[in-house]
Amino acid sequence: MSFFSYLINGVGLGSVYAIIALGYTMVYGIAKMLNFAHGDVIMIGAYIVFVAMTSLGIPALPSLIVAMIFCLVLGVVIEKVAYRPLRNAASKLAVLITAIGVSYLLQNIALLVFGPNPKSFSNIVKLPPVSIGGINISSTTLVTIAASVVIMLVLTFFVKKTKPGQAMQAVSEDRGAAGLMGINVNGTISLTFAIGSALAAVAGALMCSSYPILDPYTGSMPGIKAFVAAVFGGIGSIPGAMIGGILLGIIENLSKAYISSQIADAIVFAVLIIVLLVRPAGLFGKNVQEKV
Repeated sequence: MSFFSYLINGVGLGSVYAIIALGYTMVYGIAKMLNFAHGDVIMIGAYIVFVAMTSLGIPALPSLIVAMIFCLVLGVVIEKVAYRPLRNAASKLAVLITAIGVSYLLQNIALLVFGPNPKSFSNIVKLPPVSIGGINISSTTLVTIAASVVIMLVLTFFVKKTKPGQAMQAVSEDRGAAGLMGINVNGTISLTFAIGSALAAVAGALMCSSYPILDPYTGSMPGIKAFVAAVFGGIGSIPGAMIGGILLGIIENLSKAYISSQIADAIVFAVLIIVLLVRPAGLFGKNVQEKV
């Protein structure tokens, strides 16, 4: 493969990370918490698409819509049952530990329901590859890149130009003041989880279309890498999550191609450390000064 092919594949992989990172950054930006169960919501979404397509015979697009609705409801339930009671806990570690617990819970539910054996996932993109300059680019890669760009633009418009989006910004700035101004804080945070979880279903379906092996641990490492991408770009920034995800995918793919596939993950995390040493808030993050 040529450098251009590796680059395009890296952008495609990075676009998956970007979609996942958008869910992370939305939740952190508004609720100020890290939902480490997000990667496992991706896995659940992929399983829903798999079951809908193989067992129920539903076409790809309706299957994806079903998975988005299921994950949307799942995200709201997780927020209401597991996170909301701890939102005002004295220690922020309580929410973090609960998130890890929810992650393991979802993995074990998937093990019980679907079993430990990997499933062969069918590609949801049924289009022929595109040839550019003699290089064949899979339609799945192109659709993934396009989807990530569209999602980023729609989310940016939603947050900046709509009333629910402005409510999210208000809750992000000062939750108490937002409540005093008549904003439904619980509803706004639930909406944020709903959007992030619906995006997780999209990411899961696109990721498994490119890498067609699905098991209960499918979402674990991509979830961690997407969190790295969100921090890399500046967690809380929608464009930052997009750019961070794409850069991460390119670095990972080029590292596998030209250095070593065995240490590609180590290189990714090393780059993150270097970036944070130079710019602690990430590429697009803002340094916030607190008055004391």
